[in-house]
Amino acid sequence: MSKAHPIRPRPPRRRLIPAVLATLAGTALLMGCDPLAQRTSLVPPTRPAGHAPAPKPPSAESQRLARYYGALQQDLLTRGLLRTDGGGPETPYDADDLRRNFEQIAFYDEYGSNNLRTSGALGRWQGPVRLRADFGPSVSAEQQQKDRATLEAYAARLARITGHPISTTTSRARANFNVIFAGADDSAYVAGRVRDILPSISDADLQVFANPPQSYYCLVRAGGLQADPSSYMRGVALIRAEHPDLARRSCIHEEIAQGLGLRNDSPQARPSIFNDDDEFALLTSQDEKLLQILYDPRLRPGMSADEARPIVQAIAYDIMGEPR
Repeated sequence: MSKAHPIRPRPPRRRLIPAVLATLAGTALLMGCDPLAQRTSLVPPTRPAGHAPAPKPPSAESQRLARYYGALQQDLLTRGLLRTDGGGPETPYDADDLRRNFEQIAFYDEYGSNNLRTSGALGRWQGPVRLRADFGPSVSAEQQQKDRATLEAYAARLARITGHPISTTTSRARANFNVIFAGADDSAYVAGRVRDILPSISDADLQVFANPPQSYYCLVRAGGLQADPSSYMRGVALIRAEHPDLARRSCIHEEIAQGLGLRNDSPQARPSIFNDDDEFALLTSQDEKLLQILYDPRLRPGMSADEARPIVQAIAYDIMGEPR
């Protein structure tokens, strides 16, 4: 999942594939906290007269997309897809399944230059991951509150699963993984924010963020410096504001997990969100174990699939409690 790929007829939660962030080369990362303004009184200052301007009504295109994604979610639910139960007795897997699925999802890219799947190096974050929710002007204050709560809960869950420092922040300076919630009417805002985050992004890739095709449900890009691309340092995801609640949460779950290093999909992975069949909407029990493997200290960024295979097998058997 590290190069752009052709549009599929109905790809679930389609992403801009994570890639090496050459944009980070020579770019200073701002890690300091914003200074906090000191209060001089417990009495809040008087608000300026007048009211905040009412948000603009959504455009015809944004309304059309909202209807489209709403109907799509309902269709998937009617067919018994977008499950939120994490898997059950009818979706068994063992240590060998876990090892095989991890290799396919963590080491392979969906498409290479010849549109064939290609093997790459293991990629993951070495330092803390600080997620920040960023909102386009079209996203209501009520929806922003819901999205922040979802992101905070998910970050805490990911930290527990991986043992890696993953948290949320409200500071632009401290954030290194920005999650942008924006709709079709926020194109200019998205372009500006992504350009700020990734100053050297190509115009073509920037346009995918600013004006994604309808078949791209959500996008993510994550990676490291040009000299060490497998050690992730920066990520940015786009979640469409037109999505209904479950599809929105599904995008949050998959894009952030992909941005942590599980960059591919596999049709053999079940139960899993890393599968284009849309059976599961949210992180499953197997997905949690895949993340555990990814952040196990026995592995390191830059390892090849051949180099990591015996280590991954040992970790998988340890996690599943099966004899080797």
